[in-house]
Amino acid sequence: MKRTLSLVLCALLLVSLLGTSLAEKKDWEIVVVPKDASNPWFVHMKTGVDEYAQKHGVNAYQKGTAEIDATLQAQLIADLIAQGVDAICVVPVNPESLEPVLKQAMDAGIVVIAHEGATLTNVHYDIEAFSNEQYGAFIMDNLAEAMGEEGLYTTMVAHVTNASHNEWADGGVAHQKAVYPKMTLLEAEPRVESEDNGDVAYNKAKELFKKYPDLKGIMGTSSYDAPGIARAIEELGLVGKVFTSGTGLPLANKAILESGIVKSLTLWDSALAGQAMVSLALKVLNGEEITAPVDLGVDGYMALTFKPGSDKVLEGQGWVVINKENVDSFGF
Repeated sequence: MKRTLSLVLCALLLVSLLGTSLAEKKDWEIVVVPKDASNPWFVHMKTGVDEYAQKHGVNAYQKGTAEIDATLQAQLIADLIAQGVDAICVVPVNPESLEPVLKQAMDAGIVVIAHEGATLTNVHYDIEAFSNEQYGAFIMDNLAEAMGEEGLYTTMVAHVTNASHNEWADGGVAHQKAVYPKMTLLEAEPRVESEDNGDVAYNKAKELFKKYPDLKGIMGTSSYDAPGIARAIEELGLVGKVFTSGTGLPLANKAILESGIVKSLTLWDSALAGQAMVSLALKVLNGEEITAPVDLGVDGYMALTFKPGSDKVLEGQGWVVINKENVDSFGF
């Protein structure tokens, strides 16, 4: 009888402990920190984070700065460390400048997950929707098709310090040299900065097309690049003569796609990227072993593999092409 009672008490204690463990898992506080809170790309990411939190009963939310500024982003992360959150998921403005504050987060026992931060050291993991080099090649394929696979081109990034944008551009250039021998990179200005600003991209593009009459294409990376370049192309009367391709939101760029000013844009779904970060943060918080292929239960992130030579950077299969035929099919 005593033995039976003891077993019952043990069972009740085990259930109690398991119940507490499950409650703790639901009570993790996970914060997603985008580059800023106003960019439509990150507004859409917030939608995905909110949907994931509601669907899975997780205390996850997104909190961004009012503008894209590396210093402001670092200060926000410092505030979250002081607040004692359990996980920080970040899309870095400037990876190098974030290293000190992310180290502080990890030293405080906070799980750090990044997206578009493949060069970061002070993270548990970085999630990329794809191989950055292969995605750059994918953008280049779209630009090359528009240019007829020949002519002079250059590349545009938000900032030369932006890791992912420069990896895309590097991947695009390498792919061009390997596959499109009749295309030539503008040696005088092989990479220009848009500062993640459509007006800057527009003004830089106008300057480039006027300064280099033979320039036939600009490969963009920031979601502001191709739309800004398209404005310049239209204003200068160069539609059908010069071209651009890059990353952009479907509905925001519907007009330039349907008009033919831009033949195609490339993309991954920022809402799904936000969900993938939260999912991975949960796995780390719950002590799960992260071994490839990693299934995060999110489309495009169900078979992540480690980037060759890295034990932190995970790559998915999330890219898509957007053109006038499918621009209405994405819903954002």
